[in-house]
Amino acid sequence: MRYTLMFVDNGFFKLVKKEVEIKTGKKKRFLQTFRNICKREDLDLKRLFFYTAPPYQSEVSTEKERILIKNYNYFFKFLKYKKWITVREGRCQRLKIDGEFIYNQKGVDILISIDLMEIPNKYPSIKEIILIACDSDFVPLIRNIQDKGINVILYTYFDRRRNSPFSRYNELLKSCDRWVKLKEEDFADVDLEVKKEKIVR
Repeated sequence: MRYTLMFVDNGFFKLVKKEVEIKTGKKKRFLQTFRNICKREDLDLKRLFFYTAPPYQSEVSTEKERILIKNYNYFFKFLKYKKWITVREGRCQRLKIDGEFIYNQKGVDILISIDLMEIPNKYPSIKEIILIACDSDFVPLIRNIQDKGINVILYTYFDRRRNSPFSRYNELLKSCDRWVKLKEEDFADVDLEVKKEKIVR
């Protein structure tokens, strides 16, 4: 039995999930994608590390901000209830550029980096991990943990559309032992065979 750890940058993942939902016209189940990926890799998921940030809140919250934080808190509570999931929170930064507000996650990359560096100490039996991300800043860290005998499988997404939020990061792709481009099938709804899949807790 081969166990794995999965590390998910939700700022990136939710954009891909939204892209798939727009293409298919159907909402996708959240955790099922991670199970599908492990099934494809023939790996048993020992722990999912999930990195996110609460939505931005003004000093005096707007109605939209109150709805967003309410939904986020519900989602966060759902994840924390799962004993096989570790949730790490960064923060949301708001910038005004050319008269428009731009929102970015902050502090998430360093949280991912800390957990990746802890793998040899906390999970010495793990020899393969799955990373769902797109940031080339992880390249030095990936090479560091590879030197410790851990294979890194990258699941990512990119396209060549003009003004697309998905760029191809060649250095990141080259740094991993193997990379896979996320596709619609990875977001497929549960079926009977997947229902029997074992998630190690």
